[in-house]
Amino acid sequence: MQFPLLFGLLLTGTLYSQLELAEGSKILAVYAFPGKSHFMMHTALIRELVESGHQVTMVTAFSLEKEQLGSNYTEILIEPVYDFWHDVKLNFGAQHLFELTRMTNYDFLKMLEIIGLKTTEHALRQPKVRSLIHAEQKEGVFDLLLAEQFYQEAFLALAHLYKIPVVTTSTLGYENHMSQMMGLITPWSFVPHGFMPFTDRMSFLERVKNSYASFYEDMDRLLNYFPKMDAVAREFFGPVLTEVPKVKHMERQISVMLLNSHAPLTTARPTVDAMVPVGGMHIYPPKPLPADMQALLDGATEGAIFFSLGSNVQSKDMPVEMLRLFLQVFGSLKQRVFWKFEDESISQLPDNVMVRKWLPQADILAHRHVKVFITHGGLFGTQEGVHYAVPMLGIPFYCDQHLNMNKAVLGGYAISLHFQSITEEILRHSLDQLIHNVTYKENVQRVSDIFRDRPLEPRKSAVYWIEYVIRHRGASHMRSAGLDLNWFQFYLLDVIAFVAIIALAGVMALSLAIRLLMGSNKKHRKAKQN
Repeated sequence: MQFPLLFGLLLTGTLYSQLELAEGSKILAVYAFPGKSHFMMHTALIRELVESGHQVTMVTAFSLEKEQLGSNYTEILIEPVYDFWHDVKLNFGAQHLFELTRMTNYDFLKMLEIIGLKTTEHALRQPKVRSLIHAEQKEGVFDLLLAEQFYQEAFLALAHLYKIPVVTTSTLGYENHMSQMMGLITPWSFVPHGFMPFTDRMSFLERVKNSYASFYEDMDRLLNYFPKMDAVAREFFGPVLTEVPKVKHMERQISVMLLNSHAPLTTARPTVDAMVPVGGMHIYPPKPLPADMQALLDGATEGAIFFSLGSNVQSKDMPVEMLRLFLQVFGSLKQRVFWKFEDESISQLPDNVMVRKWLPQADILAHRHVKVFITHGGLFGTQEGVHYAVPMLGIPFYCDQHLNMNKAVLGGYAISLHFQSITEEILRHSLDQLIHNVTYKENVQRVSDIFRDRPLEPRKSAVYWIEYVIRHRGASHMRSAGLDLNWFQFYLLDVIAFVAIIALAGVMALSLAIRLLMGSNKKHRKAKQN
C-alpha cells in the first residue's frame, strides 16, 4: 500500500518541479540588432513572457521602458544606437535607401554581412555586456537563451558560457540556409531563395537562377561569413572559454526557431517540428485613433489610402521628381491619403493628403474605409495588411521585400511596382485597379481568413514552445539526426557512390563475361574447323 503512495508522491513532485521551472524561468534575451521593425516582434514576445511570470534579462538596442514591464524585466541597453545604414550607404556609394533597388542579390548578402558584423561587435564592446560575459557566477543564473536569428551568431556563445538551451526568433521568417542549421533539405526546385523575386512556381531558367543563388549563399556563409563571425566570437569569448565553438556548430545546437511566418504568406516547404511559425505576433486588437485621424477616416466615404515605406526607407528622402509625381496622382483622387512622411513641412500638399512623421499603421489599416495599403513589402507590414484584409500596392526595395510582394501578387491581392519605373499613368492605373476591382478585396479577404485560422494565438504559441524547451531541458528529442551526419552522408552521396560502383562493377562483370564467352566460342569454332 505504501509503495503506490510513495510512487504517486514522487511523480507529483517531479511534475510540479518541471511545471514550476517552466512557469517562473529566468530568461536571457539578446536582441542587439538595432532594426526598429524587428522590435515589433521582440517587444510583443518579451511582454508576453513577463506577463506569463518569467524573469527576463534583455540585452537590447532599444529601451522598453515605456512598456512598464515591472520588476520581472531587467534591461541591458546598448548605447549609442549603432547607425548601420551609414556603413551600408558608404560601402555601396548610395546617397539614400531609394537607390537600393539597383542592388543585386549578392550585394544584399554583403550588406547583411556588414551590418551583422558591425552591430555585433558594437554590442559586445558594451561594458555591461562584457560584464555578462565575464561574470563569475554562471551556473543556475539563467534557464534559457533567447536570441535573434539575424546575423548575430556570436551571441550564441552565451549559451555555452551559461550552459543553457537556445531558442531563436527570426524576424525574416524562413531562410534557405536554415536547412543546414536544423538538419533538413530545402529543395531549390520549388522553394525560392528569400532575396530572389520568384514564387514557388518557377520556370526552368528561374530554377537555374534560384539554385545558383542558394548555392552561392551557402558557400559564402561557409567560406566567407562564418570565419569572420568566428573571429568576433573568439575575440570576445576567448578569454572565458577554453575553446570557442565555431558558429556553424553553435547554430546546430538551437532547440527551437520561432519564425515570423505563417500560411499562406510563405510557400509550402519541408520543415521540422523545431521550426515554429508565429507570424503576426506583433498584431494586437486595434486601439482608438487620434481624434483628427478618426474624423478624416470616418468621413472618407470614397475610401482611404494608407502609404508607408517602413522604418528604414524614409519618404522624405524620395527624389523630388518622384515626390511630385505621387502628389500629382494623390491630388487627383477622390480618396483620402494618409502618408507616413518624415517632413511635415512638405509644400504644395493636396487637400486630401495628410502627412505625419509617425502614423499608427495597424490601427489605420483596421478601419473599414481603408481601400489600399501602399507598402515597401516588409514582412510585418504585409502581415498587417493581410490580417485586416487590405489590398496592397507594393514598392519593394531590397532583400525579402521582393519575395513578399511576389507572393502577394500570386495570391491576387496586390500589385507590385519597380520604384524607378513608376509613372503617373502606372500609379493611377494600379490604384484604380486595387480600389475598384473587387477581385483584389475578395482575394485578400480569403487569405486573411486563412492567416487568422490557427489552433493557438501566435504570442501564446511562442511562449508555449519557449516553456517547452525549458521544461524538457533543451528538448533534444526534437533535434534532427541529420545534423550529426557528414555532408556526403546527409545528401546520400555515399549511397549514390555505392550504388554507382555496384552498377559499374556489374556492367564490367557482364562485359567481361560476354568477352570470355565470345572468346570461348571462337576457340570452339576453330577447334571444329581443324
